[in-house]
Amino acid sequence: MHPPEKPKQIDRREFVKMVTVGGIAAAIPSISQGGILGQDKTPPAKPGTNIKDALKVPRTAASMPGKMPGAVVQTFHNGSITNDKVDLAVVDEMVRKSLMELTGASTAATAWKSFVEPEDVIGLKVNPVAGKTLSTSLEITHAIIKQLEEAGIPKKNIVIWDRREFELQEVGFTSENFPGVKVMGTERKDEKGSYYDPKGVLYGQRMIDESWYYWADVEQKYDAETLPYMINEGKYSYFGKICTKDVTKIINIPILKNAGPTVTLCLKNLAFGCITNTGRLHQQLWAETCAEVPSFAPIRDKVVLNIVDGIKGCYNGGPGADPKFFTEYKTVLVGTDPVAVDRIGYEIVLKKRLEEKVQKAEAPSGKKFMELARDLGLGVADIEKIHLQKLNLS
Repeated sequence: MHPPEKPKQIDRREFVKMVTVGGIAAAIPSISQGGILGQDKTPPAKPGTNIKDALKVPRTAASMPGKMPGAVVQTFHNGSITNDKVDLAVVDEMVRKSLMELTGASTAATAWKSFVEPEDVIGLKVNPVAGKTLSTSLEITHAIIKQLEEAGIPKKNIVIWDRREFELQEVGFTSENFPGVKVMGTERKDEKGSYYDPKGVLYGQRMIDESWYYWADVEQKYDAETLPYMINEGKYSYFGKICTKDVTKIINIPILKNAGPTVTLCLKNLAFGCITNTGRLHQQLWAETCAEVPSFAPIRDKVVLNIVDGIKGCYNGGPGADPKFFTEYKTVLVGTDPVAVDRIGYEIVLKKRLEEKVQKAEAPSGKKFMELARDLGLGVADIEKIHLQKLNLS
């Protein structure tokens, strides 16, 4: 899947300043006292993408929606967080019981073994974008690693991973906190704080796999400050080598939070977390990107489990971190089907948004990305077709 032509060479002097790095404000319909703004306008034609290329690659037995399509376990524990401190032992129990309920296994180790094997290299796809106050918690990550070890996965075969290596470190995903586990990012800088090597090449360019890409007929210039977060301009978004080459299985660990009137959970964490040059995709192709990028084989065929960290989340102000809208959901969502898990998470966040009067009614666009993902065969989006199992461990 090599591009028909190479993207043009980057000229940083031509960049146009982005309003925000990775922001999605312009991509999500606004909510006013009267409801959805602009809903009577005819939407512009969508730019073309290479989604047909992704669909040509044969599916495997492990392809999404995985072993349990349409099945979601929602586990609550009132003691999972106290005074803003997550209880590791409680979260560990929540993950264990969720997996046992999902698989029907009598032990958590047996449940894990239905998804991973000792020779696998496991990528834990976390989300540190919102900083220490609202990222994938260190506690749930520790719990997952402990349980993987019990299932026979050596620590050296576990990789904690996201796009921005420096953000991982800032929130606590370090070798000191996770000894023996690799911590890696696609976008990176050296010990001097430079994104560029001595030859003036972005370190991030070493971490991308140009044989796998998401092409979309839309592009955007980036300034010198923003480019290291994007790695390249043009119409190509390249997949990171971490997901295409380095790991054999992926466990997706997003946070339970909103993005405007929708959510940024499993599919968004994968789609915008696995490719470069994402700034251009937010305004015109946010929903499409969330659905289409996970349809490519390096993601579609490797993600075996989604574990949503809903101990603490938000219902407004996401995907960033605005403490005014933080809430303690005290919940973990688990499933192999990322669409079904996202749909249950969406219902939780929507309920909270309506209760807090952040919006008056469900936004017509709220479920769009899930419906697109359903149509691409990634999972179940229809709520009446989802088998939801609720556990209360309090």
